[in-house]
Amino acid sequence: MDAANFGGTLPKSAPNRVHSVLLIPVMALGMALSLFLVISYLICVMTYLIPGLPISHAMLTIFLPGFVLLNLQGFFLGLIESFAGGWFVALIFGPLYNFFALRWP
Repeated sequence: MDAANFGGTLPKSAPNRVHSVLLIPVMALGMALSLFLVISYLICVMTYLIPGLPISHAMLTIFLPGFVLLNLQGFFLGLIESFAGGWFVALIFGPLYNFFALRWP
């Protein structure tokens, strides 16, 4: 890099229109989504243990196949499925976003 380019000026051969795109790092997205879903799952299970709260946990059985509330095996299965669900979304959404972000004007 020469001194003229160090200040952030564009070289003479650069096109008039510069397209800068922020890409999503898929690994960071996967960990963030997975931990978000695991923490949400743990909060949901813990709220079941507080008596008197009008919260239904029927959605857990819909989104987490094989989940049984207050069963140790079902609890760990839900934990693993929550973590895997975050990675599923990240591995599908991240590359799709990056693909279209690079090609969309």
